[in-house]
Amino acid sequence: MQDGIHDRIQLLSARKVGKQVEGPGGRLDILHDVSLDVNAGETIAVTGASGSGKTTLLGLLAGLDVPSTGSIRLDGQPLEALEEEARAALRRRLVGFVFQSFHLLPALTAEENVLLPLELQGVGHALPRAREALAAVGLNKRGAHYPHQLSGGEQQRVAIARAFVHAPRILFADEPTGNLDRRTGAVVGDLLFDLNRAHQTTLVLVTHDVALAERCLRTHELIDGQLA
Repeated sequence: MQDGIHDRIQLLSARKVGKQVEGPGGRLDILHDVSLDVNAGETIAVTGASGSGKTTLLGLLAGLDVPSTGSIRLDGQPLEALEEEARAALRRRLVGFVFQSFHLLPALTAEENVLLPLELQGVGHALPRAREALAAVGLNKRGAHYPHQLSGGEQQRVAIARAFVHAPRILFADEPTGNLDRRTGAVVGDLLFDLNRAHQTTLVLVTHDVALAERCLRTHELIDGQLA
């Protein structure tokens, strides 16, 4: 996947991106002058100390927020020029997410959580696809269970199934093994990369996990709001 035609197609581009917020002590510079290109099919890790701005950068790249300065293009679309509704539509079409804290809806079963992205897109024959996605992460017998009835590793596997079920072109993962013990984290990491290869998905990963980062094609370190 990494050396095929996919990696010559630019999917994501950030140019001189900055993010500032107003706090009690005045303006806080979280990111400044960040530039990054991600080609289709690549796997990219962003590492850095806590508070370095990794999660903020991931949110900007995914269109969850807009930069204070600079420009971000996702599939050719300038995110800062789009209204929230248009950015949300772009995310539904192109993007999958895996978060450290799973972000499963507690009132929905595992199967219903995986179904949700398909239902939001109005995809037909969604239930077989959701069940296939759960089977791909080894949870075909846990579809009727609610999140509180699942272990942390199982919850993250449901989250991975949900992220891949609508065949996104790019997956953003924010500390996907951060809430898991080492053994469970290794299993989840294997699953994430196996599915990523199978789906030929572009992966942008934020992590403290050195072993996980080393599995990516490229690694960038964020230091004091700048990419090293």
